[in-house]
Amino acid sequence: MVNADQARLVLRRVKDPELNLNIVDLGLIYDVQTEGSTVRVDMSLTSPGCPSGPEIMGEAEQQLRELPGVTDVVMNLVWTPPWTPDRIEPRVRAYMGF
Repeated sequence: MVNADQARLVLRRVKDPELNLNIVDLGLIYDVQTEGSTVRVDMSLTSPGCPSGPEIMGEAEQQLRELPGVTDVVMNLVWTPPWTPDRIEPRVRAYMGF
């Protein structure tokens, strides 16, 4: 069985192609839950019109499906609360100059 920490670690492999930063550090991952062999992820994008949205979500799902013991992945795109740069990890925010 996989746990939420393992799932988050794998999600760090997924990068926003425009910013070249992983989606966990960017604060796009709102919640990760595991139940048996199922991983459920609530995530957002930097904006509703993000052109890389399908690519990012598809890569996240693919990475999670490659974890041993995972048989199902549920990706839930959420807009509440809206993503803001405040959600970025502080060390990354400092690196970006925020």
